[in-house]
Amino acid sequence: MKPTERPELGNHTLLTEFVLSGLSNHPELQNLLFFTFCLIYTFTITGNLLFFIATVHPNLHMPMYFFLRVLSFLDVSTASIVVPKMLVNFLSEERRISYVGCATQLYFVIFLGATECYLLAAMAYDRYVAICNPLRYAIIMNSRACFFLVLLSCASGNVVSVVQTVWVFTLPFCGPNKINYFFCDIPPIIMLSCTDTSFYEKQTITATVLVIFTPFCLILVSYACISHLIVVTLYYGSGTLIYLQPKSSNSQDTKKIIALFYTVIIPTLNPFIYSLRNKEVKGALKRVVPKTIPSEISP
Repeated sequence: MKPTERPELGNHTLLTEFVLSGLSNHPELQNLLFFTFCLIYTFTITGNLLFFIATVHPNLHMPMYFFLRVLSFLDVSTASIVVPKMLVNFLSEERRISYVGCATQLYFVIFLGATECYLLAAMAYDRYVAICNPLRYAIIMNSRACFFLVLLSCASGNVVSVVQTVWVFTLPFCGPNKINYFFCDIPPIIMLSCTDTSFYEKQTITATVLVIFTPFCLILVSYACISHLIVVTLYYGSGTLIYLQPKSSNSQDTKKIIALFYTVIIPTLNPFIYSLRNKEVKGALKRVVPKTIPSEISP
């Protein structure tokens, strides 16, 4: 029995591990890609950490900044689930990931991504109340309501993730075991299955509508702040292109580039779009860590 296989179940030989193809098959590019994404990951951690430091200030203990802190946590978590393994694979020839490790990575990618989709809708509702009902804003968006919206986002994301991960990894995989991607995701995994996946593809499309289109429609109705819609469009747009046609014939290289947006690039951009360009945040950050902030960054 090959080391990548488990004992046969019926007529199918079950895999025990997968191989990630990565972003590029050109060996001469691996070192450059390693340093590039190592730098991007450093910016992601640093930008979100600076935001956390800034919002320690009592003046920023407001619902909007509470949601932004949660968003920063989700961004750092998403990048941390994907990027470290990707960096290791840049310097490795084997690029293996265990069956359980792949399922775990898929679960967290979906959970964090779906939770962020719902959280963005909650943030839009917060701004809607602040703009359209300012006199009752403090009453409506109290701490209990904010925690409830975050908890509801996490619970919804968990349900979506559990359902999607379970059905993907109950599919029979007969080989090959090479995932043409840089992390474990639904579209490239189901392409390895040796059974008819049309029913599961319909499930993925349904989940995409529930996770992406429904919150996006709520955002369009409730909130039209341009900086918010930049992130929403990038995040929801990239997710739609990936999951709406999970087993399409579109180039996997194109899908890899799209997936980079919501797993690596957007977590880097969010602190700057939402937070570090905000005068209140910059002012608080300068007061909290005055020696670490360049003089040109002023409220």
